[in-house]
Amino acid sequence: MPLAHRYALYLAPTGPWRELGSRWLGRCADTGAALPPLPGQPEAARDWTQAPRHYGLHATLKPPFRLRAGATPRDVDAAARQLAAADDAFGIQLECEPLRGFLAWRIAASDAEGHARINALAAAAVRGLDDLRAAPSEDELARRQAHALSPEQQAMLARWGYPYVFDTFTFHITLTGKLDGAALEQAQAGIAAFADPLRGQPMTVPGVSVYVQPRAGADFIAARHYHFDGSHADAAGAAYLEGPAAA
Repeated sequence: MPLAHRYALYLAPTGPWRELGSRWLGRCADTGAALPPLPGQPEAARDWTQAPRHYGLHATLKPPFRLRAGATPRDVDAAARQLAAADDAFGIQLECEPLRGFLAWRIAASDAEGHARINALAAAAVRGLDDLRAAPSEDELARRQAHALSPEQQAMLARWGYPYVFDTFTFHITLTGKLDGAALEQAQAGIAAFADPLRGQPMTVPGVSVYVQPRAGADFIAARHYHFDGSHADAAGAAYLEGPAAA
């Protein structure tokens, strides 16, 4: 059975947030298929969304990782099932805001319960799958350290392979790459045109999802969605979770 280059545990957006956000990025994470732009979407959005389109519409819980020696895709599947079995569905309120130079849907400041639920879920994901993670390569560490990281973020990178976890974690559904000046304003206006009608409408969080990167450099695709009620739904990358179990 195939082994993916990298695995990740994400939160897959739902409802109109999923539909409209996927159209904005121009690709369906469940199938990998290209999607037509939204009506009136600026032509420049194709460039603005190049970076997040590679990962598919998502919010990171456990960042992408390579499997350590001895770990298998079925171990990833079992860990995701165990994580989903420990929670139940909830809703979060979203707002479009800048974060580290890009635009993303983030949990509204007024939604204290949503922040608490998401932070707890992300922390459980980071811990729950970490035994399956290979140590990052020197190149991977160098790419992370190319950004200005705080001492706390450097410590998270050294321990967990990613600088934005636990106390440095910020939930976000990425909608653009890094932008500034007029491009940032234009992108924010383009997002507002389709997302403002959703304000005040909670996005349901029914579970967690494993996404895979089939080969180095390939786009990420969803593999399996694990619902808190114990059910699951397969997506295009499901075969990458069907490898042999550990001996």
